[in-house]
Amino acid sequence: MHTAIGHVLERVLADRVTRAAAVDAAFARELAERVARFTQEGGKRIRSQLVWWSMRACGGDDGATAAAALRMGAALELLQSCALVHDDVMDGSTLRRGRPALHAEVRERYIRTASPARAARFGEAAAILAGDLALAWADDVVAETVLDAMTATAVRRLWSDVRTEMVAGQFLDLRGQLTRTRSQPEALRAAHLKSALYSVERPLVLGAVVANADGPTIRALSSTGRCVGMAFQLRDDLDDLFGDPLLTGKSCGGDIREGKPTYLAALAVARAEATGDRPALAVLERALGDENLTHAGLDEVREVLVRTGARQAVENKIAHLAAEGLRHFDGAPLAADAKGRLRRLLTSATVPRTVNEPLARPHPTPHQAPVGSVAPEARR
Repeated sequence: MHTAIGHVLERVLADRVTRAAAVDAAFARELAERVARFTQEGGKRIRSQLVWWSMRACGGDDGATAAAALRMGAALELLQSCALVHDDVMDGSTLRRGRPALHAEVRERYIRTASPARAARFGEAAAILAGDLALAWADDVVAETVLDAMTATAVRRLWSDVRTEMVAGQFLDLRGQLTRTRSQPEALRAAHLKSALYSVERPLVLGAVVANADGPTIRALSSTGRCVGMAFQLRDDLDDLFGDPLLTGKSCGGDIREGKPTYLAALAVARAEATGDRPALAVLERALGDENLTHAGLDEVREVLVRTGARQAVENKIAHLAAEGLRHFDGAPLAADAKGRLRRLLTSATVPRTVNEPLARPHPTPHQAPVGSVAPEARR
């Protein structure tokens, strides 16, 4: 299936690059080809796999339905390219998937022909245009997919929703950085919009809709995706600090340095306040939003997240959400073989990308009362 998506993307992107070359050779070479390469060199393609196996699990087995699901997957890969390229500009991230981010790559291309500041600005502007181009191509793929009238209407509505939700989540994330909010409900709301819906729930529902699944099945998959999607985002928050950069493809601590309003950070602040742990609050206040935070500073944050029990609490929440999502999933009437493949894919989405070290147990300090026992880390 991964190969099939790759073939569809290859055909779609080759056509788009050819059209871009007909417009302007430099535009095609420096922008369109970069978008195509970035998309083709994508990661695990979880979203497109979710569309495919959801379609198969819902009984879609004819050629036209399979072709439509593959095109929906290709569109999601392009939408993901748009999101990642824009995210890297907004977050000032220079590394993506273990390689220079697109804006950093363009900057280096022109660093010898312009001042560093002008080259950097051009790189960011080019990346914004690259993301816009990826989004336009994604819309084209959806619009050009052959579907019956009723399915096409449902798909267009879903596609409109996923784009709007993704932008809303990113806006809330950026606003939270600016206002330095540490509200747990607001953090979960942003995570729900920015990642849970877009990364898991909507792909599952897209696959089901393409396969013309019935209402109860679509609702079961939607509930599954909502829970597993949130667990997926919470895992990403933990991996940002505790993950292995060789597995995550990005440097550690980006969320802390940018002051992102994650649930993990909000929970750590709340727990430190509740126990009067002033040293922990001082570390968090100093580190959150510090673009120049050192490795030693990140280690201090990690220690606080463990000591306050925030890390373990998020691990527990991930385990609970994943189990709840699978409970909805297991109750859905799906084709057995594809259901098993889809279940394994959902389970893998919340696995930590880090070394398997034991979590330290929270312990009292002179400024912190005991917080009680902590449940052992859930097995995955």
